[in-house]
Amino acid sequence: MTTPQPELPQPEALPHYTEQEKRITLIGLLVVFLLAALSQNIVSTAMPRIVESLHGFNLYAWVTTAYLLASTVMVPIYGKLSDLYGRKPILIFGIVVFLLGSALCGLSGEPFLGNLFGGGMNQLIAFRAVAGFGGAALFTIAFTILADMFDPAERAKFGGFFGAIFGLSMVVGPLIGGWLTDTFSWHWTFLANLPLGLVALFIIIAKMPRIGRKTGGKIDWPGAIFILGATVPLLLALSWGGTTHPWNSGIILGLFGGALVSLILFVLVERGNPDAIIPLTLFSVPVFRVGNMASFVINMAFFGIIMFLPLYMQMVLGVSSTKSGMSMLPLMLGLMGSSIVSGNIVARTGKYKPWIIGGTILLIIGIYTLKSLHADSTLPDLYWRMFLVGLGLGPAQSLFTLAIQSGVGLRELAVATSSSQFFRQIGGTIGAAIFGTLLMNNLHSEMPKHLPAMPGGQAMSSQNLDLSALRAASSGNGKANPIETKIRDAMDKQYGQIEAALNGDAAARQAIQANPALPAELKALTSGSLKAQVHAKLSAQADAIKKALSAGEAGRNALLASAGTPDALKTQLKAIPAQAFATPQASAAVAEKFAAGVMAQEDTVYQQAKTQALTQIRAQFDTQTRTLAEKVGTGLKEGFTAAMTHMFGSAIWFAVAGFLISLFMPVITLRSGNQPGKPAAVTPDAISDAPGEVKAAPTP
Repeated sequence: MTTPQPELPQPEALPHYTEQEKRITLIGLLVVFLLAALSQNIVSTAMPRIVESLHGFNLYAWVTTAYLLASTVMVPIYGKLSDLYGRKPILIFGIVVFLLGSALCGLSGEPFLGNLFGGGMNQLIAFRAVAGFGGAALFTIAFTILADMFDPAERAKFGGFFGAIFGLSMVVGPLIGGWLTDTFSWHWTFLANLPLGLVALFIIIAKMPRIGRKTGGKIDWPGAIFILGATVPLLLALSWGGTTHPWNSGIILGLFGGALVSLILFVLVERGNPDAIIPLTLFSVPVFRVGNMASFVINMAFFGIIMFLPLYMQMVLGVSSTKSGMSMLPLMLGLMGSSIVSGNIVARTGKYKPWIIGGTILLIIGIYTLKSLHADSTLPDLYWRMFLVGLGLGPAQSLFTLAIQSGVGLRELAVATSSSQFFRQIGGTIGAAIFGTLLMNNLHSEMPKHLPAMPGGQAMSSQNLDLSALRAASSGNGKANPIETKIRDAMDKQYGQIEAALNGDAAARQAIQANPALPAELKALTSGSLKAQVHAKLSAQADAIKKALSAGEAGRNALLASAGTPDALKTQLKAIPAQAFATPQASAAVAEKFAAGVMAQEDTVYQQAKTQALTQIRAQFDTQTRTLAEKVGTGLKEGFTAAMTHMFGSAIWFAVAGFLISLFMPVITLRSGNQPGKPAAVTPDAISDAPGEVKAAPTP
């Protein structure tokens, strides 16, 4: 029985471009790609300061998710639009919209915007979506133009450079973002996109030739709507589940159900649709199907790591925004190195699968080492772990797209490239939502384990986590430590209640009695025991004096000889004339007078005792404030680190899934030469025993 041969894409000729056109276009694409990559990475080191300023830690992940969501949904649409109207006008449109969104992001939270979209953090999220709407064209059209103008062997080499640009942006972006945040403000991390964007716009308009042939067809708006209907509810459910709403709540289940229905409707409208955003026929190509699935999962793990590393460095290790950007250098070196090396070797050998598999193995190892971070880790402890993660990520940044582009025909090149970018970005978007939710849930469970009880009984969790307090605890800056300030304010409030209770305020006394955090001795003191103690002490003194003086001169002498008699009382006793003790009746009268005098001082003695007690309480509260602030600072660091390492532990499973899927990545030959070569002919002898792996027969 003859094994049926799969239908393979037919070779098509590339349009002819001069070397100068290729060179100028490549420069323009690199600038565009750098702009797009910077837009994703420049914000990371500014995010801790942004959520401090706009008070939205629970929305931390949505600043990234909003950009990625808008970008992801538009990726396949831009791919189709570029087929209809050409690459250049769509790329120009995308750059303009992206720059508009960046400018609006830089204005988020400004007073003149008022309560637009509900405040500063919501404004930033909305404007990031605008930037993502335009930014989708930057990545998608850049890769498509690269495929239009260069043969696969050149694309493998240039793909390594593009991966290196992405790696460079991962360091230059956070470094620039951190420097702008520390030197000026976080607003400039978005406004900094404008100069580079204008340069890219000039190169594209003035120097780039028209690329791509206009084709027939129309925009698949139903497909776009159903993609949006599947992704938005899914992301909302993943972001809200377990934090804002329980997983089994009607809202979360309804969102999951809506996403599933939209996905089914998307498949139904795309079947047989000649203008489909993502032609379902592409899934019959093994390299497209498996490559996109692996890229999707790996990018979920990638965003789960890279998005939160600056947060760990600034909040736990106490480094500045600028230094946290510089600290991304080891990850960049690993990513750039492996991306360039793998791209150049694949360009010579055509063997991409070993690099993909080896990269995912290194990625798993790198993520595993991140699990062992702790609150007292140092930057060198983090550097070598980040380097391993970068080594593992490098090959995946370009080789999946390269293999997919070689597995389809030139007529499907744009939509295959945009679809590949779509799955890559939707993986990152879902990863950002999932790991943001995981971090919030981990904080909710870990913080109570590491934090002492706060004055007033308020527990700190992910809902009221004060990032400025955590950063102050990590940096050791006691000049403006909000932890100590908050505790001191609470202590001052309790001190005021104690003082009011000692002055007879019944409501303050009742509040102190109801506070379980206060010791019993303090409650007894404010409930009247101090006054009773003073009265009892003075009564005992009065009785002792009365008894002694009733005995006459002998009693006076005994009091004068006693070390326990106050000096002021001794002076008064010495001033009593001898005849005052001439008779028992006279001695009794003197004794009664002195006893009454002692009791007449009760209010004065009580005020003195109260002042002394309050002074002691204030000193104790000051000591407790400093001690508790240290414990809270340590607890914040330990709890935040535990939440982060648990999240990294979850990322391992996504990397493992990506590795397992990569094992099934088919092996095909890459097109070579000035004209696209034939994809490998598949014969019964060319099918290996490994599931999903097709050995390429020599190209005729």
